[in-house]
Amino acid sequence: MVKRKVVEIDEEKCNGCGECIPQCHEGALQIIDGKARLVSDRYCDGLGACLGTCPQDAIRIIERNADDFDEEAVEERLQKQKNQKAKPQMGGCPGAAAFEIGADRSQRPVPANSRADKNTPSALSQWPVQLRLVPVDAPYFDGADLLIAADCAPFAYADFHTELLAGRKLLIGCPKLDDGEFYRDKLKEIFEKNDLCSVTVVHMEVPCCHGLLAIVRSALDAAKVDLEVNVKVLSVNGELRDSESVS
Repeated sequence: MVKRKVVEIDEEKCNGCGECIPQCHEGALQIIDGKARLVSDRYCDGLGACLGTCPQDAIRIIERNADDFDEEAVEERLQKQKNQKAKPQMGGCPGAAAFEIGADRSQRPVPANSRADKNTPSALSQWPVQLRLVPVDAPYFDGADLLIAADCAPFAYADFHTELLAGRKLLIGCPKLDDGEFYRDKLKEIFEKNDLCSVTVVHMEVPCCHGLLAIVRSALDAAKVDLEVNVKVLSVNGELRDSESVS
């Protein structure tokens, strides 16, 4: 061990939003048990690229006894993460096949115990919707208005289909429980390979959910794509907050 600079995370301040994860290019940070944590001293170069990205000011650089920074170990870790991301998801499950859903829903049966208006169709127009499963070059992306939603949002907002989803292609994910770096890389490819018209991000008001917007912004920057991002925030009791736009 040598005395050198490494990252320190204040777990009391950290809310697990994940905004720091995409900024650590060595893969030294990871969300574990709802908190950002330093996986190993060997992966941290101490340069602090993650500083300034934490909205809770929970990250700082300190000097202490630590294992030497190991570039070879970092490369092995990054390669392992890359290989894991490259593995086909769901083992080729037919349920992950991409397809568009027809517009005519009038013949779809409605369960007898359903309280939904039988004349109100679903606004979902494609499958799959989970960001981990969707193909980056799905044909329905070109010319599309994209809705990227935290996966709690459709449950919190009763009019999700009519007010938010209608006319848009949907991607869902959880910035706290899922791999934010994987999502950033996946979105980067989607932005690069498709001619999208617009991007709307819907997230919950809880702090950890704000990481979804950070992931989208980071992906757009990495893809060098100039798209306005419309942001909508939902309260946990189902209220749609004022929207904002960011470039």
